Amino acid sequence: MFRRGMAARLACAAACLITGMALAPSQAQTLTMRSALSRALAASPRLTAAERDVGIATGQRIQAGALLNPELSYEQDDSFGSGKYRGTRSAETTLQISQAFELFGKRDARIAAGAAGVEVASIQRKAVRLEVLSETAIAFLSVLGAQHRIQILDEQIAAIDRLTPLLRRRVEAGASSPAETGRAEVASALVKADRERFKATLASARRELAVLMGDPAAKFGEVSGRLDTMGKPPTFQSVVAAIDANPQLVRWTAVFALRNAELLLARLKPYPDVRIAAGWRHFNETNDDAVRLSLSVPIPVFDQNQGNILSAQESLAKTKVEREANRNTLIVIAGRAYDSLQGSLRELAVLREIAIPKAVEASEAISQGYGQGRFTLLEVLDAQASVTQARLREQEALQNFHAGVATIEGLVGNPFTLARESVR
Repeated sequence: MFRRGMAARLACAAACLITGMALAPSQAQTLTMRSALSRALAASPRLTAAERDVGIATGQRIQAGALLNPELSYEQDDSFGSGKYRGTRSAETTLQISQAFELFGKRDARIAAGAAGVEVASIQRKAVRLEVLSETAIAFLSVLGAQHRIQILDEQIAAIDRLTPLLRRRVEAGASSPAETGRAEVASALVKADRERFKATLASARRELAVLMGDPAAKFGEVSGRLDTMGKPPTFQSVVAAIDANPQLVRWTAVFALRNAELLLARLKPYPDVRIAAGWRHFNETNDDAVRLSLSVPIPVFDQNQGNILSAQESLAKTKVEREANRNTLIVIAGRAYDSLQGSLRELAVLREIAIPKAVEASEAISQGYGQGRFTLLEVLDAQASVTQARLREQEALQNFHAGVATIEGLVGNPFTLARESVR
């Protein structure tokens, strides 16, 4: 229910996750979100390790169902002694086969524990898959956000550079001081310095994304996506309710079954098993033969496995509080992501309704007035800087919004519904 609702309410955010469906051939190196997620799933060593854990647990389950092996023994009595027992003339030889039989459902309990172990490993693999998807999506958004910030700074640099011819004409006409040329150069240099800082951030983000996709260095071009579309998020109560579907919490049901089986095994261990043996005995002295039968049962007098039973009981009791602690941790993470998402929406509302339109309006008016001599260069530069800062804040808020969406989708056990919806 929550999965369909979240997709419907946030479907307009799909553009930030999947784009590039109409790319030209020359843009073949552009990386889309869908491609990044697919490559990350194929290359993740953590996911491979989780798959091996499933294989390990499967092997343990198979071994748990194996029957005990029979034993074959050979005995020779009354030989290599003295007198009539010299050599093997009076020897008694016995060839015997014995088999232990587990009683009281011990084998069934082992099989149940093995099956629960496979279930735990399988669910843990799903949890790792969600983590890989979430981390990759957030890394992709970091690259996309850095790209957009650099584009904004490039536009500001170009705007400052466009002032240069006008500034020179004003200086030549005596309407402006030659010092203003230096002021414009300083402003341009400061913006270029900010751009270099963002380029370093972009390089780190690209490397992180590349490593998640299995490459030591970025081999892709730009990433393709949009951050400027959003939707109304669900309530936090619905997010918390949906967290119970997260594999990290679902796995505790399997862990509970596993520890129940382990407790049963510990309780059954003191009950004795039966060993039955049958053999053939030959008496050399009389050349007679006989059948030998034996039955043995251990007596659990000293070791009743009480320590292991207590340990298994405590492990079972610990499972409930471990799940609750795990759930609390997920709720805290979801709460942070949700608060960031909501804060980003409020910030975007202020920026888009007031800050950016007013800054653009003021910048355009001051730029026109500068050509008429009504404003100074400093006022023009300040106005342009205000527009740039507002647009940079907008990009940061957009990135935080979509990162919050990716985090929440990973926590509710519903990976990237928005991505799938946008492809339909």
